[in-house]
Amino acid sequence: MTAMFTSAMALRQVEAGADGAVFHGSLNRHWTIGPKVHGGAMMALCANAARIAYGGPGPQPPLQPVVVSANFLWAPEPGAMRLVTSMRKRGRRIGVVDVELTQGERTAVHAVVTLGEPEHQECGVPAPLLSANPVVDLMAPEPPEDIAPIGPGHPLAGLVHLGEGCDVRPLLSTLERSADGRPPVIQMWARPRGVAPDPLFALMCGDLSAPVTFAVDRTGWAPTVQLTAFLRALPADGWLRIVATCMEIGHDWFDEDHVVVDSMGRLVVQARQLAMVPVAR
Repeated sequence: MTAMFTSAMALRQVEAGADGAVFHGSLNRHWTIGPKVHGGAMMALCANAARIAYGGPGPQPPLQPVVVSANFLWAPEPGAMRLVTSMRKRGRRIGVVDVELTQGERTAVHAVVTLGEPEHQECGVPAPLLSANPVVDLMAPEPPEDIAPIGPGHPLAGLVHLGEGCDVRPLLSTLERSADGRPPVIQMWARPRGVAPDPLFALMCGDLSAPVTFAVDRTGWAPTVQLTAFLRALPADGWLRIVATCMEIGHDWFDEDHVVVDSMGRLVVQARQLAMVPVAR
């Protein structure tokens, strides 16, 4: 089975310097929402460029992108992309790298990536000092058998093409308008095809849900303006559980929060974005 997400994150370095590097990459139609490239996939690609540029060619594994703060300037078409990195800080525990993702002559994403070591949660490491993880009691580690993957015949198949590149299983009832007007709590499971989830896939899952505006019957294009994601821990093998919520859906703007939990019940990603409310149809 082809590890499609791994292939999507592949980068070819074309320039190198003391203050940064330049990479070529590509995101094809498997990583699109409608006709445009998925913002979470571009964010993950920026994180990978920063990680490689900072780590260099040495044998030691690079630090991980513990924070990615991305501004979306333009929605590119699927295809070739250029990523230009610029080193901002090299510290003992923390590094900071700027990344610009461009297509043609236009910059699509400007990201600031903070590199460090995520929380250590291996066997034998003490539990968090405090945790208010809302996902474990809400969702099982694996999707129930009656939750269909996004694919041919699925209600979201014509819009969410990521179902071709990874296994995504949304609980469709959580996308519906609440009878009592409560904010939505969208639930879904996801995993890459053929490989275990890695930090880049977990970061992409911080932007995987359909817009929370589905809950108020606004289902058109909802462009993300700014997205910040935290990589809290490295994901374990298995399904990732994703919950998307919001505080307020206005007439112009809405916020959306993602919490991503791995198969062991550990918090791996938190993300918050500000996006534009789709036009009423």
